[in-house]
Amino acid sequence: MPGVVSLPLRARDLRLSVIVPFAPHETEGDALLEQLRGLPADCEIIAVRADGSGPLAPAQQGNGDPRLREITSPAGRARQMNQGAQVARGHWLWFVHADSRLPPRTLPALHAFLSGQHDALGYFDLHYADDGPALTRLNALGANLRARWLGMPFGDQGLVLPAAWFARLGGYDEHAENGEDHLLVWHARHAGLPLRRLGAPLTSSARKYAEHGWWRTTAQHVRLTLRQAWPEWRATHQRRVHAADIPDRQTTPDQ
Repeated sequence: MPGVVSLPLRARDLRLSVIVPFAPHETEGDALLEQLRGLPADCEIIAVRADGSGPLAPAQQGNGDPRLREITSPAGRARQMNQGAQVARGHWLWFVHADSRLPPRTLPALHAFLSGQHDALGYFDLHYADDGPALTRLNALGANLRARWLGMPFGDQGLVLPAAWFARLGGYDEHAENGEDHLLVWHARHAGLPLRRLGAPLTSSARKYAEHGWWRTTAQHVRLTLRQAWPEWRATHQRRVHAADIPDRQTTPDQ
């Protein structure tokens, strides 16, 4: 996939790289970057701003925090996250949207996940901030049930996975009009990377529901999710059917 070049694992010298894509004219990243200052010294924070959006504000520049790096990329969340992954030096990659906020249990849960002995794609429980309609609580409930029951977490749930696996999966699909995070999860499932719920919340802004209307935004999300999930589900089903049709190789043929 264009733009994704992963460093060999032996060349990495950090535990975690946090990749935060900033949309053009994004103004809500200050609080998140300040919260990420609570990460240990063996982590780095990569703020990926879109070309032409101007430099990060002084508050976003980490007040001299050496762990914070600012890079630029062509606009588009998939491209920006891939660009961040390309320069990342961590064994693990954590993709966090700029409008996300970290409740008290988020970083401890992340630490526990990274301390595990097995590779997996981790995700948090979605919680919406109070900057949108009260009905977004239903959206968060639905997203969390979808992730747990159907194995379909989305990007606003803070996807975290080994850098080597991210490279193996080809990164985010830069040609997808939307749902690049959804597609990455499907690719991980097809490749056999387990999903793991971290059991802690990650707060996301609900302003899009306030700006575009709860019903309209919800209906659009459901429609796009179903349109993208259906072919992936069919591909998964066909793989299972094909695997079931393969004769047992250990069966002794008739003489």
